[in-house]
Amino acid sequence: MSKKMIDPETLPYRPCVGLMILNRAGLVWVGHRISEPDSEFSGTTKLWQMPQGGIDKGEEPLTAAERELYEETGMRSVSLLAEAPRWINYDLPPHLVGVAFKGRYRGQTQKWFAYRFEGDESEIEINPPPGDHKAEFDQWAWRPMQELPDLIVPFKRKVYEQVVASSSIWFVRRRYASD
Repeated sequence: MSKKMIDPETLPYRPCVGLMILNRAGLVWVGHRISEPDSEFSGTTKLWQMPQGGIDKGEEPLTAAERELYEETGMRSVSLLAEAPRWINYDLPPHLVGVAFKGRYRGQTQKWFAYRFEGDESEIEINPPPGDHKAEFDQWAWRPMQELPDLIVPFKRKVYEQVVASSSIWFVRRRYASD
C-alpha cells in the first residue's frame, strides 16, 4: 500500500518559539533529543537542539517561550536579552510532510528569544522535567554558539545559521535600547 503524497503548500506552518539560553561564559544550552518514530528527528544522528515549542492558541510568543523553557528544562532563573525582529520559517523534508507534527503542518514558523541563564545548574531538570511534562531530552550541554548549526537536524540548519548570525545584532540592539 502506498502512502498518499501531501502537497506541503496546502499545509500551514506551526507557530513556534525558539530559545537561545546563554550562560555567564557565553556558551549556549543545547539538549539531546529523545528520538521517536515518525517525529521530525527520525533517521538522523543530529539530535542536539536549543529549546523550542509550539505557541498555544491565544498565547503570546514571549509567554510561550518562558513556558516552553520551564517545561523542557526546568529553568526559571533567566533574564531576557533580546527578541528576534522577525519570524523564521523552515519546511519539513518531503518524507516527513504528513507524518511529523501529526501531519498537520508543513514546517514551523519560529519567533526566537535570547536569555541569560543566571541560576545554578542544579536547577536544570530534563529527565524527568518538572510538572509531569514528557521528557524531550536525555542529556544536555553548554556549547559554543558557532557549533550550533552542525549539531541540529539538517533541515533546520539554515534556521540555526540565521539565529547565530543575527544573535550579535540582537544583543547590541537590546543593550543600546536599554541604556
